[in-house]
Amino acid sequence: MYPQMSKKLRRPKRDRNLFKWLERRACAPEFAGGMLLFLSLFFFAAATNTLAGWLYVVSGVSFALLLIGGIMPSRVLREIEVNRSKIEPVSAGDPVEIELIFRNTGKSDKTLIQVRDLLPEGISLDRQKEHVIERIAAGANHRWVYSIDTLKRGIFQFEQVQLITASPVGLFRSRRSRPTPQPSIVYPLVLTLNQCPLIDRIGKNDSTRQLSQEHSQNNATEGLTRTLRPYRWGDPTRLVHWRTSAKFGELRVRELEVTVGGQELVIALDTEPGWESENFEAAVVAAATLYFYAQRLNFNVKLWTASTDLLHGNRLVLETLAGVNITPTLFSDADLPAAPIVWLTHRRDRISSLPSGSRWLGWQQSSDSRDLSQNPGLSIESDPDDLTYNSLRSQLQTSL
Repeated sequence: MYPQMSKKLRRPKRDRNLFKWLERRACAPEFAGGMLLFLSLFFFAAATNTLAGWLYVVSGVSFALLLIGGIMPSRVLREIEVNRSKIEPVSAGDPVEIELIFRNTGKSDKTLIQVRDLLPEGISLDRQKEHVIERIAAGANHRWVYSIDTLKRGIFQFEQVQLITASPVGLFRSRRSRPTPQPSIVYPLVLTLNQCPLIDRIGKNDSTRQLSQEHSQNNATEGLTRTLRPYRWGDPTRLVHWRTSAKFGELRVRELEVTVGGQELVIALDTEPGWESENFEAAVVAAATLYFYAQRLNFNVKLWTASTDLLHGNRLVLETLAGVNITPTLFSDADLPAAPIVWLTHRRDRISSLPSGSRWLGWQQSSDSRDLSQNPGLSIESDPDDLTYNSLRSQLQTSL
């Protein structure tokens, strides 16, 4: 019984659409405006029937007030200019700051204007942000700054701002849209890695991997110490740092500073269909993380996708990864770069044909029994509940 009553009390959808159409095109009556219109018609009908002059005066004044109330809201909004400031890029999960500047170009003050900023789909849980401008002086500006928490990476386009007012009489309401196009770039998350054997061991036996010129005459065991780490089975005892080991009560091993002399590396992201959406997002995060980790080790690192080819440069790479999606673009093994590759994929049919010295990250079951010894890699176990990618970080830091 009660649900049926609530449906009857609810305004029909066609009526709501009619009022929205009137708001956008001209003006829609508020409750007070509707009541005054009804009373004006009533007084006019009574005056026609009784020929009473005072009823004509009342109905005439009411109609004049309705006319003013219907014209003024659109004129108020016509003299408001809206500009959206440039939106600075942020990483996924960080708040993005939006700034809107409203300028009153008229010769009189503007009061009680409701602002509705329509947010791009997917950038936040909110669909829109609202703000009320109580007063803008003639020729003055009003600044509105707000922030929203981003949900995921992507390139989102802000399109328009809606201005709504019933000022100055409050009888009719008008809504006008102002185009304020501005892109908002949300970079993928870049994880912090203390180590990544997948990258650390690339080119270790290659002649292209060299010691820096300053230490080229020294033995590798006599280089600069980069960090100390716990002893792992198989580490040479000559690298044990005995003083630190005695201090902490456990064996600590020196990791030597080895620089890369022009070693080229390509982070290649497979964008062909077949990905699960969560795994593809994790692969994009891994690509960004491995790119900056390899750059920290002085690799000449580049990013490759089938639609962009080789890319280099922090900002360009982040913008590309922010906008990359699964595409039907097909490519062959000949399209892959000849340099060592870190291949991020959801399938393994190309792993055996990768260039020598390459590695792979596979978002697939680790039960694949195929012989992949030529190009070692890592099978990533995805955790859809881990929104911070801690599982991915720990897997990238594990030994091969």
